[in-house]
Amino acid sequence: MMLLGDLTEIIGGRLTKNPDLEIFGAASISRATARDITFVSSPKYYDDFLNSPAIAAVIGFDADPPEKACLIVEDVTQAFVEIAERFKPTVQRTQSGVSAQAIVSPNAIIDEGACVHPGAVIMDNVQIGSGSVVFPNVTIMENCNIGKDVQIFPNAVLYENTIIGDRSIIHAGVVLGAFGFGYQSNTGRHILSAQIGNVVIAEDVEIGANTTIDRGTYDSTTIGAGTKIDNLVMVGHNCTIGEHNLLCSQVGIAGSCLTGDYVIMGGQVGLADHLNIGSHVSIGAKSGLMHDVESNQRIFGIPARPARTEMQIQAVTSKLPELRRTVKKLSKQLDQLNDSEDNGSRAA
Repeated sequence: MMLLGDLTEIIGGRLTKNPDLEIFGAASISRATARDITFVSSPKYYDDFLNSPAIAAVIGFDADPPEKACLIVEDVTQAFVEIAERFKPTVQRTQSGVSAQAIVSPNAIIDEGACVHPGAVIMDNVQIGSGSVVFPNVTIMENCNIGKDVQIFPNAVLYENTIIGDRSIIHAGVVLGAFGFGYQSNTGRHILSAQIGNVVIAEDVEIGANTTIDRGTYDSTTIGAGTKIDNLVMVGHNCTIGEHNLLCSQVGIAGSCLTGDYVIMGGQVGLADHLNIGSHVSIGAKSGLMHDVESNQRIFGIPARPARTEMQIQAVTSKLPELRRTVKKLSKQLDQLNDSEDNGSRAA
């Protein structure tokens, strides 16, 4: 429990009333109880807050309802995250050290400030920086280099020569550096192509659960600094993903694609191989790309087109049933008119 006034002192902002109000939790409007504080991200949700059981809210605009307290701040999202963390159960984790139940090569170099949990497998010549945490059942193969303050969650697998930059987060079940899907046809058989490249993850990258990133054929498959990748994403071999990209769930990127910086791909976007996507491109969910895209574009659809064009096509497509009925009616009228003319000609 915390007093609302104490939360205000920690977070900052302006409190409208009730500094002695007892707050027992933080929740969204739809789940808040009469003991919780919530947040209002937009004025359009203000009435939802007033009608909810929540006794207080973090908001980003002036308001002072008679029966509820409001904490007015500039950044609602950041303020509420800080509040919610105050009510989150504390998780006690080992801060550093290598578990006796981990399997660690004597050739591995693990900083004394790193933490390796039971069941982890650390192979030859692996380097792990200070503050990094390797959770249970992670496998890190030969010659991998893990930076500082990296988190690698359970059951992730890092193939040999993988490099991970500082402060990156690798979620459960991620596979980095598996063989790329590249084959040469020879005498009726599919022969696996060379697989001597690796995967390089820059700093401040987050990779969601069960995502896979294949190694380069000869060079590196790279993920740029600050890029965030959702769960269940597939990045093919030889790809170069730029900085601060956002790849939503089930995106599939075929081999040898290149993206610029600040690219956003909605859920289930698919890219054909060898495409070049410019910076500041936004690709709508379920779009299929088979061509390059210049910078500063917003596209979607199958095949993907500029958003304005696709919206016009969808608007016209939605009218096709009505248009069909109209054409059918006009065709019938035209047939009747032709029949009348034919009958008139015979009569003459």
